[in-house]
Amino acid sequence: QVQLVESGGGLVQAGGSLRLSCAASGRTFSVYRMAWFRQVPGKEREFVSTITWSAGGTSYTDSVKGRFTISRDNAKNTVYLQMNDLKPEDTAIYYCAAKSIPGEEYRYWGQGTQVTVSS
Repeated sequence: QVQLVESGGGLVQAGGSLRLSCAASGRTFSVYRMAWFRQVPGKEREFVSTITWSAGGTSYTDSVKGRFTISRDNAKNTVYLQMNDLKPEDTAIYYCAAKSIPGEEYRYWGQGTQVTVSS
């Protein structure tokens, strides 16, 4: 098993910045890819960004490109999401996720951290 704990959410004004952290524990050696998702009330969970654990290759959903940066610290088993130029539409619960096998669904999920952006 892999356990994920998110932190760093909060309330920020539009144009501000936050850095989310996701600390992994347990069978972290098995993790292939980690990702950030977000969800708002009444809407489906949305993919935000992902990073491969070994090579560090990244991808982003179009709405956050140029504003968000995903990174990882292998020694700390931690993934970060640096969020700049935040917009009210970024308001959501942000979830960290991890998978061990390429192509499979994300198996491990954190509890979520709330990000609220005021206008």
